[in-house]
Amino acid sequence: MNRWRRNLLSGRFQRTLSALTALSAAGLGFEIYLEHYKGSFADKWMWTPIALTPPLTAAGAAGVVSERAAKTWLPAVSALYAADGVIGVVTHLRGVARKPGGFSEATYNLVMGPPLLAPGSHALVGGMGLAAALAKRE
Repeated sequence: MNRWRRNLLSGRFQRTLSALTALSAAGLGFEIYLEHYKGSFADKWMWTPIALTPPLTAAGAAGVVSERAAKTWLPAVSALYAADGVIGVVTHLRGVARKPGGFSEATYNLVMGPPLLAPGSHALVGGMGLAAALAKRE
């Protein structure tokens, strides 16, 4: 535990962040699939987080074993994943606004419409992959 703590305090946590990115993307991707399935994949863009999850999971796993992958593939795929999360926030806002009554019926539409902050977690997982690329190798 002391070794892990020393690595963390000195900024050496690239492998740890790579592993956490891979695990988080896999779990989040499954949850996104279930939520978008409930929405019947009504918009073709609902497939983008599903399509980006396996490459990010693979890049995160590769970043655990290879510093080169952590500095090349992981940030590239993570940037796409984070951007997709930001776009998701916008599309979810539009989804709530398009419901009957829009934001004037917020007590109903925020509960029954698309979750506004859920795509933010998507963006944060992408950001974690970007941070892994900047961290030192332990």
